[in-house]
Amino acid sequence: MNTHRLRPAAIALAAAALAAMLTGCQGDDSTAGAEGSPSAAATATQAPGTSGGAKGGATGGSTGTSGGTPSTATASPGAAGAGTPAAKPASKGPGSVKTTPPITGCASKAPDPDHVDPDEIAVYRVEELPAGTGKVNLVIQHGAWGCPDKDSGGRPFVVTGEDSRWALDQAAYVTATNPIVASSKNQRIGVQELIDWINAHPDAGLVFKYATGDDGAIHSLEEVYTP
Repeated sequence: MNTHRLRPAAIALAAAALAAMLTGCQGDDSTAGAEGSPSAAATATQAPGTSGGAKGGATGGSTGTSGGTPSTATASPGAAGAGTPAAKPASKGPGSVKTTPPITGCASKAPDPDHVDPDEIAVYRVEELPAGTGKVNLVIQHGAWGCPDKDSGGRPFVVTGEDSRWALDQAAYVTATNPIVASSKNQRIGVQELIDWINAHPDAGLVFKYATGDDGAIHSLEEVYTP
């Protein structure tokens, strides 16, 4: 009787022990499986083409893009430098400044007879001739235009220094400028007006352009304006 009563209890205890053993075995298998197999995170990190590859690709792409941007910026100035060079300032070399060329052939000293101006004379005085001739004598000197004066810029009429006499027809065509008349442009005056001014201002040496007639006397006398 007692044996039969204890059997169920023994069976229950055995079942409980077996269940405990089975539970422990399953726990050990789960732990061993967890330790023996790579985790999902580890597998994902190590697997090519997954997040690890994406990270590497993103990093490489970012670097490539970053590297491409400077090369583009570098190429742009290079292209501009090759195709459209910056404008250079105007050269200030000798050829860029305009200068007045020196006047050649100007007289620096009294010219000889072969180098005097052929149609201009300097008038100094007037000498009366007999009334019947219809002429007066002009005391003149031949000469040539000198080099420009550094201060005034005007050109002097350099004379030979030897007086000559040339008849002036009293009906000659005469024009005058300053100082005979108050104008820098030639004004028509009479021969007597010219004679009166020269007598009032002897040896003034005003320069006139002249022309002669068939009789050899001066028939045209036009003052040359000199500033």
